[in-house]
Amino acid sequence: MKLGFIGTGALTSAIVTGLKSLADDSVSVLLSPRNAEIAAGLSSRYPDVRVATDNQAVLDDCDTVMLAVRPQVAHEVLSELRFRRDHHVVSLIATLSREEIAVLTAPAEKVTKALPMPMIAYGQGATIIYPPDPGTAALFGKLGKAIEIEEPGEFDALSVVTATYATYFKYLDTIHGWLKDRGVGEARARDYIATLFKALAHAPEMAPDAGFMHLAEEYATRGGLNEQVLREMTDRKVFDLFGQSLDGVHRRISKS
Repeated sequence: MKLGFIGTGALTSAIVTGLKSLADDSVSVLLSPRNAEIAAGLSSRYPDVRVATDNQAVLDDCDTVMLAVRPQVAHEVLSELRFRRDHHVVSLIATLSREEIAVLTAPAEKVTKALPMPMIAYGQGATIIYPPDPGTAALFGKLGKAIEIEEPGEFDALSVVTATYATYFKYLDTIHGWLKDRGVGEARARDYIATLFKALAHAPEMAPDAGFMHLAEEYATRGGLNEQVLREMTDRKVFDLFGQSLDGVHRRISKS
């Protein structure tokens, strides 16, 4: 399989790195030169990853093309390209609908949306795919969990979850800063937080029938420290504000 990328940023780098870490490495890759530093780094690391002269050269040489450009420049970049009817276009652009992509990539007949996460570079995480497509699911299934979605509204709702990564790390950074301010060494504090939350991330898998609020209540021992923080953040409407932010992202994604 020859896989092309229009846009060579962090997500492209994660996908290529994940594919090239597989024992069955049968995918050759052609990269857009748009981010020269990342493209050059990937091509120097992997012998069957090449950098095209321009974006059109990627299309001319590949049948499957992943779109990984920033949404702000997507219309400008894609409108300048000549797609073929037999191209399989896989859009990784969260804020552009499949219908918008189909218009921009016409006459390509097969258009799929996929939303992987950066951790697929290490074979972890999940990728949502709409509409269901065996080939795309097989590709991303090698890099983690592939979830095929049949309804566009469900895909949009699930896409909102990917907007919470930075907030999660800011949450951890707040804890880290608090510990440092109280004399805990930076490395020790980071190691403790990372280890602790890695273990917590496995809790839903260990109790697959338990809802997230059930787990929250289980950890919030009555009169305990967890209960105190949960109650204070709830009373201050922190989670309500968070829900409103999710609503805003959803409006942006599903504007069409």
